Amino acid sequence: MTTDLGNPRLLSPDERAVLLAAPRGYCAGVDRAVVTVEQALDLYGAPVYVRKQIVHNKHVVSDLESRGAIFVEELDEVPTGATVVFSAHGVSPEVHRQAGERDLKTIDATCPLVTKVHHEAKRFANEDYDILLIGHEGHEEVEGTAGEAPEHIQLVQSPEDVQHIVVRDPEKVAWLSQTTLSVDETMATVAAIRERFPALLDPPSDDICYATQNRQLAIKEIARDADLVIVVGSGNSSNSVRLVEVALEAGAGSAYRVDDASEIDEAWLDGVRTVSVTSGASVPEELVQGVLSFLAERGYPDAQAVHSAEESLIFALPKELRRDLKAAQQAATAGTP
Repeated sequence: MTTDLGNPRLLSPDERAVLLAAPRGYCAGVDRAVVTVEQALDLYGAPVYVRKQIVHNKHVVSDLESRGAIFVEELDEVPTGATVVFSAHGVSPEVHRQAGERDLKTIDATCPLVTKVHHEAKRFANEDYDILLIGHEGHEEVEGTAGEAPEHIQLVQSPEDVQHIVVRDPEKVAWLSQTTLSVDETMATVAAIRERFPALLDPPSDDICYATQNRQLAIKEIARDADLVIVVGSGNSSNSVRLVEVALEAGAGSAYRVDDASEIDEAWLDGVRTVSVTSGASVPEELVQGVLSFLAERGYPDAQAVHSAEESLIFALPKELRRDLKAAQQAATAGTP
């Protein structure tokens, strides 16, 4: 069980506490992407192919596979003419071109906040700026964004990379970022870039997504006095990995990431009075509840939810899927006596 708590209270010497971050777990973009695959399977039937992991969570991927989704790394693994969903992390124009060449039916589940960054990349490139993309090499989101203007974009992974940047005109430099980074980490890199290029142009709005920011603020709130922080999330989830780092920077005694309760080492609980729990933006709530049950079985009380922000954003399903769902509904209605 979970009770709501505005702020954590002080414990007596023999008490234990479990603090639960709110918000946590699924963000609007992840929810949209997962529902997209579920609805596509219901509408078109299995198999539905998905390029890359739809979201970075192995339990979500496994569940969708059991329903008939087939996850592939590249489009040449998809049969000609089949249905393929693009993941929440986005794809480059080259991937869209390849899909068209192979006559694939595509459903683009890219998070709208990532799509916004793609639009910014195209705009800066059209204005002939050198674009410094802050992110992690190999991440699908970075590959998709960089693919929008490869001749204009160069990757910057840390403040240490800044000294190696070469641009054509120091007066025409702009920055963008992967949406799932740590806010603090990103702004440290931006500061280093601006020191070298004072005319650096900011994106029109902060590209760190609202869910990433909210989850980082929430864990800061409950990590500072925690003996142990448990972050539920998969290892390839950038925002989940960042939450561990943010918790430690906020003062947590220790912090670990787990995919689910089965990965918790009971030794972590030795001498621990306060445990704080959160989850990354691609984590189903039942995995968090599994962690809370694990703690309850070992003598920890019901979790106290600590609210730091409210989230109400909802994204519409991809237009391709909405169109087909509407057509199917109309056909079903027309066939009703």
